[in-house]
Amino acid sequence: MNVAVNTPIFNGNEKKYLMDCIDSGWISSAGRYIGEFEKGMANFVGQKYGVAVSNGTVALEDAMIALNLEKGAEVILPDFTIISCVQAIVKAGLVPVMIDCDRKTWNMDVSRIEAKISSKTKAIMVVHVYGLPVDMDSVLSLAWKYHLLVIEDVAEAHGLTYKGRMCGSMGDISAFSFFPNKHIVCGEGGMILTSSESFYQRARRAMNLFFDAERKYIHSEFGDNHRMTNMQAAIGLAQLEQIERAVVKKREIGRRYQEELRGIDVFQLPVERTEYADNIYWVFGMVIKDSNLIADDVMKKLGEYGIGTRHFFYPMHKQPALIKANVCDELTLADEQYPNANYISEHGFYIPSGLGLKYEEQTYVIETIKKLYR
Repeated sequence: MNVAVNTPIFNGNEKKYLMDCIDSGWISSAGRYIGEFEKGMANFVGQKYGVAVSNGTVALEDAMIALNLEKGAEVILPDFTIISCVQAIVKAGLVPVMIDCDRKTWNMDVSRIEAKISSKTKAIMVVHVYGLPVDMDSVLSLAWKYHLLVIEDVAEAHGLTYKGRMCGSMGDISAFSFFPNKHIVCGEGGMILTSSESFYQRARRAMNLFFDAERKYIHSEFGDNHRMTNMQAAIGLAQLEQIERAVVKKREIGRRYQEELRGIDVFQLPVERTEYADNIYWVFGMVIKDSNLIADDVMKKLGEYGIGTRHFFYPMHKQPALIKANVCDELTLADEQYPNANYISEHGFYIPSGLGLKYEEQTYVIETIKKLYR
């Protein structure tokens, strides 16, 4: 049997809405589904405004542009994340300052943030990683104390709540991705959400080449064409209609893995719940406890049985692109500051857990892991 690490599922109005786009001719970056998707996401998360864009990476980039921070300002973010986060900061002319992750939750270790705050710090970017949210009370308290803006990367946390509040509703601005491995899928696609009208207006212009509101072909700044198509939005809207079911399905997959694999001492399994949230299991990650066994070894073995896997993120402070760009000083990049990110990136991986995972496929994955590593 071959089991993909992720398979998306389309069991709602996706075909109906797509055919409406084709039949009506509204297939480009105009059409009713874009506005409906933006409004739907804003209402679902609890923000006032939505800006649909072409993917999650540019959602982060345009969100940073929307904040209009002074060049050279510092933005604190997790070391254990995807490079899109750092790239958005650097492209905006800002300086990333990384924080190590917590060894258990894999999220940013918020206890380390305050020590990294300087007179140049203007914002904190939080990334809700792999199904659990960041400890937002601590982040928001620091933001209030030091007058900092908060950016939420919610790419992996559609429908996840923190103490009853929807992730993506607590920051000044938030960014979503609708890549095929997310809870809401557009093929490619992203969304910026905010309740600030000024951030909304600037994000809206940034993703559309900074066209002038009155005389279109006058541009006050350089921007990009990051527009979402009506067809992408049609799929996204249909997926949004199914989000509650998606969350239930993800938790069913995650809890079954927890129950079946708990007795295998080789692996650290995801934290099931914290004092502020229940895991949504965007993916089901596993970290090898034995430092002599690395993720590549286990992934190769599972691959021989047809089981798809993926590495954990690679630490930002080790990224060749970041080092070549020389955007951080030596202290910021010191390897010893990030022991947890170093370890879990080397020993962490995740197994099939997409919404399209069938019960018998999950059974096969469980039985194979038990056979190999019990």
